[in-house]
Amino acid sequence: MESSAAGVAGTEGGGGAAGGERGGTAQDRIDPAGVDAVGTGGADGADGAGGGEAADGAEGAGGSGAAGAGPAARHGAGRGGGAAWPASLSPSRAGDFMQCPLLYRFRVIDRLPEKPSRAATRGTLVHAVLERLFDAPAAQRTAPRAKSLVPGQWERLRQARPELAELFSDEGEEEAGASLSRWLAEAEELVERWFTLEDPTRLEPAERELFVETRLDSGLRLRGIIDRVDVAPTGEVRIVDYKTGKAPRPEYAQGALFQMNFYALVVWRLKGVVPRRLQLVYLGSGDVVTHDPVQSDLEAVERKLHALWEAIRLATETGDWRPRPSKLCGWCDHRAVCPEFGGTPPPYPLPLALPLGAAGSGEGPQGRMGPH
Repeated sequence: MESSAAGVAGTEGGGGAAGGERGGTAQDRIDPAGVDAVGTGGADGADGAGGGEAADGAEGAGGSGAAGAGPAARHGAGRGGGAAWPASLSPSRAGDFMQCPLLYRFRVIDRLPEKPSRAATRGTLVHAVLERLFDAPAAQRTAPRAKSLVPGQWERLRQARPELAELFSDEGEEEAGASLSRWLAEAEELVERWFTLEDPTRLEPAERELFVETRLDSGLRLRGIIDRVDVAPTGEVRIVDYKTGKAPRPEYAQGALFQMNFYALVVWRLKGVVPRRLQLVYLGSGDVVTHDPVQSDLEAVERKLHALWEAIRLATETGDWRPRPSKLCGWCDHRAVCPEFGGTPPPYPLPLALPLGAAGSGEGPQGRMGPH
């Protein structure tokens, strides 16, 4: 695929919210199931429509907490112990429901634990390196410097996520060491390839790893984390997302575009500005895919999200979370409890009915932007 001309440049000197002391581990990138939200066919199974969101795992209206929290949290219990209608959606969780409603239930309501995958963790690591690189002065943003950041960012990530020790635990000590070395070398190759697609010495992102959230008039909250926001001197906005997999085949391309339009919708509702360009940078295949949205695109995405929210509400009330078999089932950690594979899902908690826009959506700000 050909890269479109860069219609929106980064601003000169704008560091935005991405200060040098930010964590940079991009922990939200890890999708332990090894599939992504809508599964756009990235070869490593880690890149599709769903970059991670800080709120993932906390979208049940009954409170926050990831897998590993208490039993009530793991089963999505809200007040009174029932399954709660979500107060918010992220691209990942919206994508989960579109891919397979039962997968959404397992992740949001049951909060079943998932093993970290090497592919998704590599994506997390590469994102952290690319974000951290912009802390350096423009002239020092070189490929050798970026590659040199990989070991240190891996150590930071391991400290932040102790469960990542499981990544190579199925191998003997010598084999695990060799596998880790290869895995880190693959991450370095992806980082180096980025320099053939973009020139960081000519970019000054307005924002990096930017958490965004807005509440629609219906009460639905949309939230997510944008890899990079560039703002031209003219005020035009470009949203950039890094993917460590390969560019999807045409039949899967809509998944990634949905994610980017989701982000564009949130920015539009927050700032009143339709982003000039959406840019996906596929490091696995060396492709840059761009889309220039118009307001009608974002209005269509908003309608789709409301329809998804209503479908999730109905499933929450009825307990009807039907599996949707696909090739992506091979990546799923939950086959043992999936009826399609002879399994039995956990007991379903009684639904907790919430009025439209409940769970605090009637109070507080209409939206926010800032570091996550």
